Amino acid sequence: MSRSSGRRAQVEPVAALVALVALSLAVSLYAGVAVESVAPDADDGGTAATAADRAVALVAPAGVATPADLPAVTDAAPAGYRLNATLSAGGERWHLGPAAPSTAPHATRPVSVRLSPGRVVPGTLSVVVWP
Repeated sequence: MSRSSGRRAQVEPVAALVALVALSLAVSLYAGVAVESVAPDADDGGTAATAADRAVALVAPAGVATPADLPAVTDAAPAGYRLNATLSAGGERWHLGPAAPSTAPHATRPVSVRLSPGRVVPGTLSVVVWP
C-alpha cells in the first residue's frame, strides 16, 4: 500500500460545499417547474378552484350528482362572490346563477351524473366566481 493512499478520493471542503449548493439549487428549480406545470386552473389565488371543490361536495355528496341537486351549489360561493354553475352530462346542460363576466376565473371538475334511475353518465361541473 502506498503512503498516499490515505489521501485518495478526498475533496476540498470548499469544492464540496459549492457542489452541494449547486445540486440544491438545481433540485429546487426542478421542483418549482414541476409543480407549476401540474398546477390546476390558474386563477385569482384559487377562489374558483375552491368553489368548484365545494360545489362537487354539495351537489354530489354520495359521489353522484343529479340535475335536481344543482341549486345546492349556491352555498359554494365564497363570501362576497357571485357564482355561476353549469352541470353537463349526456349532451344536456343545466345552469344556475347569473351570467358571468368573460374574465371571471373558472374551474371545472369531473362528476358522475344520474340522468334517470339506473342511468349514470360521466359529466362535468363548471363553476365561475367573481366579486
